[in-house]
Amino acid sequence: MGRDGIAGLATLAGSVALYWATLSIESNPLVPVSPAFYPRLVFALTGLLSAMLVASDVLARRAARRAVRGAVPERAPARHYGMVALLFAIFAAYVLFLPYAGFRVATFGFMVFMQLALDPARDARRWIAVLVVALATMLVAYYTFEQYLQVLLPRGEWTGL
Repeated sequence: MGRDGIAGLATLAGSVALYWATLSIESNPLVPVSPAFYPRLVFALTGLLSAMLVASDVLARRAARRAVRGAVPERAPARHYGMVALLFAIFAAYVLFLPYAGFRVATFGFMVFMQLALDPARDARRWIAVLVVALATMLVAYYTFEQYLQVLLPRGEWTGL
């Protein structure tokens, strides 16, 4: 089994254990949605996706064994340590600016910079797509947590948003 299969098994085990832990969460009869509903949903989805990762790794390994023995092996993909460092730096900046800019402004900026780091915009159409995706992501997250789930999100010292 390869790295994907091992990671999938570890994640599947963790998801099952955490899902099992949610079974002891008591529900309030006055609240329509149990406090365990969203964690169970997340752990079930994570377990399903990790099981799919294990299955794909097993199937890929079987296909590789059936491949012609004399074939020239493919080159390993290039490693992008600089990109990983850049993405961590963008995330760190997001976390640092969150109390100052507020959730909405910081999340919008975070999404813009992450998209541009992963795939730089080269024309106006791509810039529009980056801005629309960042705005949509921020709005969905904001309305889901602040309005629907009633979770207070950080307000910015600089912006008040």
